[in-house]
Amino acid sequence: MSEHIAAAPDAARDTSRRDGWAAELRAMFELAWPLVIAQLAQNALHTTDVILLGWLGSNYLAAGTLGTTFMMPFLVGGVGVVGAVAPLVAQARGSRDIKAVRRVVRQGCWAAIALAAVLVPIVLQIKPIFALLGQDPGATEMAHQFIQIAAWSLFPALGIIAFRSLLSAFDATRAILVITVLGVLLNAAIGYVLIFGHFSFPRLELRGAAIATLVTNVAMFLMMVAYVLRHRRLKRFNVLLRFWQPDWPRFREIFRIGTPIGLTVLAEVGLFTAAALLMGRLGTDEVAAHAIALQCASMAFMVPLGLGIAATVRVGMAYGRSDPEGIRKAGWTAFVLGTGFMAVSCTVFLSMGPTIVSWFLDPRVPENANALALAATFLMVAGIFQLVDGAQVVAAHALRGLSDTKVPMILAILGYWAVGLPVAWLLGFVVGWRGLGIWIGLAVGLAFVAVVLVSRFAMRERLGLLRPR
Repeated sequence: MSEHIAAAPDAARDTSRRDGWAAELRAMFELAWPLVIAQLAQNALHTTDVILLGWLGSNYLAAGTLGTTFMMPFLVGGVGVVGAVAPLVAQARGSRDIKAVRRVVRQGCWAAIALAAVLVPIVLQIKPIFALLGQDPGATEMAHQFIQIAAWSLFPALGIIAFRSLLSAFDATRAILVITVLGVLLNAAIGYVLIFGHFSFPRLELRGAAIATLVTNVAMFLMMVAYVLRHRRLKRFNVLLRFWQPDWPRFREIFRIGTPIGLTVLAEVGLFTAAALLMGRLGTDEVAAHAIALQCASMAFMVPLGLGIAATVRVGMAYGRSDPEGIRKAGWTAFVLGTGFMAVSCTVFLSMGPTIVSWFLDPRVPENANALALAATFLMVAGIFQLVDGAQVVAAHALRGLSDTKVPMILAILGYWAVGLPVAWLLGFVVGWRGLGIWIGLAVGLAFVAVVLVSRFAMRERLGLLRPR
């Protein structure tokens, strides 16, 4: 009984916020801004490695990019599955089913452990897989050195998602921000020391970057668990109580909703992985340029992604309390904010491309000239597809708040692999536009998915997506 009494103020506050677009905008902004900055900080973890490895040389950057690109689909696929905790907890909060919160988070941790146990052995096989894909043997060996250590970070990284979902659903997004920023600083410090061998530490180069990644993820996971267990509002859930007790219906529900989410994200990231592998067939300069442009585009993408996560929570809470008007306002508010920001980033990429890419490779080194020129060209294309990229991620997350994941998965796979990748291959290798053609193919795939997902959210009532939970 005490759990329901404690939940009442939250539910009342959420109900009071339903009235008016301005109120929804304030609620969305309060929830989203720490998530946006946290997503930027999360992306900065990888950006730090890109910059540090770029200082070592383009061959180290290319090898690190190949290793990270290979692991990323497995990571984000697992993140998508465990990410089902977020809409389920938000819906439970909206319907004031507080006991379900503990059960969902606990089974989210189970899902994280199970997924990592399956994925890590696969990721460790990077060397034979890259050999079959025809990648450069030297770059493959260097990427192998990185992955043998970094692969183990999947365990804490997926565990973080379960606890982050709880924090997001209960408006504790500032804690996510603080922990992520601390992670960035820790990763930068360890990476700087171990990659270059400063302060009497051995010069480990790629292995140093991998150790920094692993240690940082473990530290962030422990900080997040400690916060949930000690915070006044959150410790009442006792999320680790009887942790080993199974709850198979909740466990299956996470995979039922989360597997399509994981496959959706995997389809998108897999498209970029395929693009990196295609770049690998063109040369080291193309891979390095692709890494730089992709890192810039990814950094901008973190803003609508953070807004999308907030949309999942706000839409999920409205769905849990059977509030169609709240769903409408939450979804479209996040959409306007996300696409508005991407319009700004598009302008920045188009007007400042050469300057931005020079932050990653030293323009004074003659050997970097071709990679810098290619990166500036790729970044112009990335600027053009910023708008559709922001639209598709916000729409996908809004639909997840309604537990609508299967059809968006099919549409995403179709858009990325039946539209985007064939266009990339055609323009890159048949027409002969090389890296530029590959990036145009990426833009076409994103545009297709944006149109169909935004249309689906707009027709949510007609499609029966608002049926009672």
